[in-house]
Amino acid sequence: RRVHGEIILGEKMQASELILYSYFRSSASWRVRIALNLKKVTYKYMPIHLVKDGGAQRKEDYIKINPMKHVPALAIGDQILIESMPICEYLEETYPEPGLLPKDPIRKARVRAFCEMVNSGMQPLQNLKVLQRIESEYHGKGAEWAKPWIADGLRGTYRL
Repeated sequence: RRVHGEIILGEKMQASELILYSYFRSSASWRVRIALNLKKVTYKYMPIHLVKDGGAQRKEDYIKINPMKHVPALAIGDQILIESMPICEYLEETYPEPGLLPKDPIRKARVRAFCEMVNSGMQPLQNLKVLQRIESEYHGKGAEWAKPWIADGLRGTYRL
């Protein structure tokens, strides 16, 4: 449901209101939305359009929330968490059921390795601000430049 331009999602109530600053096409934001929804945590969804009008992430109001000018960011009362993996870890620790990670330490480590392969091995290469910079400096070839690196990363995840 919408409340004053915000979307309220989930079922579980918490002591502090959660606000997720997110963009619908951001894979990092998807990770957090999936975790929140699997855990049925109630949160407000605040859309941060990364392209329209030069990108809301570049506006001073949002830079105060996330100085990296990225999504997602999760506000918990007056505290702000940034970056998808620490946000997911926070959710796992504060809302342990259902769990996002296996109980077995080896399997848990493998899941974390997979996440890290995507998060640091492929994600930065297809990040909007990286591709925009490459597009401007290499005459429109950003996606072409990133494609073999992302394909190589995907091949690595298949072998894990």
